[in-house]
Parts: sequence; C-alpha cells; structure tokens
Amino acid sequence: MPVPWEALIPFGLLTTMFAAAGTLVNVSKRAQNQGKPVRYGIDPWDEMMMERDRRLTGHVRGQSTEPIAPEGFATSSAWYTEKTSI
Repeated sequence: MPVPWEALIPFGLLTTMFAAAGTLVNVSKRAQNQGKPVRYGIDPWDEMMMERDRRLTGHVRGQSTEPIAPEGFATSSAWYTEKTSI
C-alpha cells in the first residue's frame, strides 16, 4: 500500500499549529498566575484563602511570609461592606 506523501505536509502543519496554540495558552495561563500552574476544582475554602492572599499581597496567587499583616489588612474585609438586615 503506497504512502500518500503529499498528505504529510498538511498533517505536519496542523500538528505544529495545535502544538503552538497549546503552548501559547499554557504560557499565558502561567504568566497570569505568577509562573504557577492553573488551579482546578476550587472549593469555598480555596476561594476564601485566595481572597485572603489577594488582600495580603495584591494578587490571588501571591503569598506572604511576614508574621504580621500590613496595616490595611484589618479593615479590608468583605464583612464590613455587607448590608445587615436588622
């Protein structure tokens, strides 16, 4: 059975384009997450910790090693902006 050599050029082009697109998406996602892999299956606890990290460092993927929180951390909670029903 002969091999259709003329079909290898489009196959190679398609494979290269899919690989390039996948690599660019991966690089873009990692750049948005400060070089860390993308998070999947985020539960409420993860969301709460990501919000805490955002308030501490300014980015949801940032983490701080300082034992004392910055000045504005005490008053930047979402609880202060909620409406009470009383």
